[in-house]
Amino acid sequence: MRKNVMKKVTAAILAAAMVLSLTACGDSGKEPDSSTDTAQQADSADTADTADTADQTAAPEGEEAGSASGMDELIAAAQAEGSLTVYGSCEEAYLSAACQKFEEMYGIKVSYQRLSTGEVYTKIEEEAGNPSGDVWFGGTTDPYNEAVAAGLLEPYAAQNASHLIADTYKDADGHWYGIYKGILGFMVNKEELDRLGLEVPKDWEDLLKPEYEGLIGMSNPSTAGTAKLVINTMVQTKGHDEAMQYFQELDKNVYQYTKSGSGPSKMVGPGECVIGIGFLHDGITQILSGYDNIELVIPASGTSYEIGATAIFKGCKNPNAAKLWIEYALSPDCVDIAKENESYQFLVIDNAKQPEEAAQFGLDPDNVIDYDFEDAKQNTAKYVEDFFAAVTNGSADSADSSRFLTE
Repeated sequence: MRKNVMKKVTAAILAAAMVLSLTACGDSGKEPDSSTDTAQQADSADTADTADTADQTAAPEGEEAGSASGMDELIAAAQAEGSLTVYGSCEEAYLSAACQKFEEMYGIKVSYQRLSTGEVYTKIEEEAGNPSGDVWFGGTTDPYNEAVAAGLLEPYAAQNASHLIADTYKDADGHWYGIYKGILGFMVNKEELDRLGLEVPKDWEDLLKPEYEGLIGMSNPSTAGTAKLVINTMVQTKGHDEAMQYFQELDKNVYQYTKSGSGPSKMVGPGECVIGIGFLHDGITQILSGYDNIELVIPASGTSYEIGATAIFKGCKNPNAAKLWIEYALSPDCVDIAKENESYQFLVIDNAKQPEEAAQFGLDPDNVIDYDFEDAKQNTAKYVEDFFAAVTNGSADSADSSRFLTE
């Protein structure tokens, strides 16, 4: 039984690694091409051209009835543009499902590409105000805040932001909005630890024990927002210099730094690494897929959290469709399907249905440190440079490519 499960998860990992080309919903692997719409998409586009389409379009599920007329103008303008390109930094299953549902609801052709947050930031920075994508969906906000500081995101006053449970879950100027909250921690392979005669690590300092040499997986801060959050968390809890010394010691025990933040969680069950640092909801996904040898650990001295966000790229080609996406992403129509698609984060809008799985595994969305998002916005890039200086005696360019993965 374990063998079959491992085959299944290995296949899933290989499939996820192939998702590097821009993909139209329902047609994985193709570049976006307006001339190759499916019959259903063509019918939707024809419908969008009719004068009464906007009037016939219902408000997203969970919206107040009186808001429908206020959305009509935006919906009509978005449908007139006819297409939307999404860069997604959440997991592939959720990204695909969210894009497909938006397409079905509004008759707007959606193309998407799954990229780590670091990859998205690099891409839009290089495109310098002329982005090939329209919106960013999912992934922790530290790279979003770097994009805000660099002037790469377009502010938008979202109507559905009124449903956010706290102002913490949005940028003060509307550059991004939160859609979920994830707790940082460890995932451990209990069977392997027992076999090696080792105890489960309970706190951040435990990860430095020499007996864990070569057993730990973490993501690469050059490509993954998850790793940037780990760096910021250590700086905020230990102070800068002590944090860099911590990473210098931790590096001795790290087997590999994965491209994606969820990478370590996928390595723990099969035993590719024994301890993975990352978001615990990714561990839940692995456990529910069959890896009951995984145990989740919330660090005893405290931990931090991500706000998974969504935002509009400055200078995007479909600004109205992008605004409609933000409204959609802040509605139950979008966030309630996360748990049906391998994503068990806590949700941050008041009309959403929380995934029971997160609470069942003992996660508490409020049991976290008071994370300083402003410090992260201003200093993440510098802290990442300092991290590489500490662990490589140089920079990211001098990092061992067999350990610091970028593909």
